[in-house]
Amino acid sequence: MIHPLVRLLATEPQLVVEHVGAYAELIESEAREVQRRTVLRLALSLFALCCLGVAAVLTGVALMLWAVTPALSTQAQWALGAAPAVPAIAAIVAGLVARRPSAERAFASIRAQISADMKMIRDAGAA
Repeated sequence: MIHPLVRLLATEPQLVVEHVGAYAELIESEAREVQRRTVLRLALSLFALCCLGVAAVLTGVALMLWAVTPALSTQAQWALGAAPAVPAIAAIVAGLVARRPSAERAFASIRAQISADMKMIRDAGAA
């Protein structure tokens, strides 16, 4: 007895070609989504790194200002700490968002489609 998949390949090859084309479209869309997530993660990481550099520079400036103006009023001292704190907080938030794992696995729909196809082939072979 001929396996149903072999019979389908022999009698209706256009169906197999359409199925392979659908796989190609699915892979292309999944690859685009993975690329989009990777670019976003890279952009957030670069933003965090830049904010960290700005925070370091502002910390140095604040320390120098504090050193040369020891009689700075207590009302203005908070600004010396707030200036580098803003980019430091932005760097922490961007870094945490960039490191957050994706809720969706890469190529999950392709794995699901392959599993469904393999189940269909096994069921057809068993019949």
